[in-house]
Amino acid sequence: MNSRANQLKAFDRLLTIMDELRDQCPWDKKQTMESLRHLTIEETYELGDAILDNDLEEVKKELGDVLLHLVFYSKIGSETNTFDIADVCNSICDKLIHRHPHIYGDVKVKDEAEVKRNWEKLKLKEGKTSVLEGVPKSLPALVKANRIQDKVAGVGFDWEKPEQVWEKVEEEINEFKVEVAKKDREAMESEFGDVLFSLVNYARFVDINPENALERTNKKFSKRFQYLEAKAKALNKDLKDMTLAEMDVFWEEAKKL
Repeated sequence: MNSRANQLKAFDRLLTIMDELRDQCPWDKKQTMESLRHLTIEETYELGDAILDNDLEEVKKELGDVLLHLVFYSKIGSETNTFDIADVCNSICDKLIHRHPHIYGDVKVKDEAEVKRNWEKLKLKEGKTSVLEGVPKSLPALVKANRIQDKVAGVGFDWEKPEQVWEKVEEEINEFKVEVAKKDREAMESEFGDVLFSLVNYARFVDINPENALERTNKKFSKRFQYLEAKAKALNKDLKDMTLAEMDVFWEEAKKL
């Protein structure tokens, strides 16, 4: 791998290219933080896809795209004398040192859970009024549920055993069934949300990332369905004209691949 000197040289090269693009390229000159925002979100999702696919070459490329955006925002910030890339780096360095007193201070911790509890306590001392302030409002609901539960668990608001959480899942499922039988749409939606929230909580207890798990299932289903479509096309058949039994034959083949 590259030496620290070569790593710094590569980063300096990126900063220089960013300066040149911002000065000379019509498109780059026009961009603002707001215009880049949706592109940054897109790049982050592409990085997430590459990670789930375990495509390390693609991970490298997508990390470069994300890094470019970080440098781009910092460049824009420097143009109004608000902040530059050094301020960004120093800010996160200062935060990491402050939030890791067990490394940079004399605090003792016994495990990862205690590190997380200390992290949340320190954030409250920094002026935050709630441990949930750090959860972005625009996060997708599934990710947000996981982060909310992780945050409150960090200050001790949590179940003691996975079995207790699973009992809660079963309780919520039964309550959902009751509302389904009543055909009360509003209550059904509320109870279904509770089912999902409790399942996310159980996933956390058994060390499963629910977002990753669901996305892997999405990918698995899509690949199998596309195999089914390809097989139907090879037989000059339209899926709408096939019986479920016919489709199930190809579905089972796809599962074996």
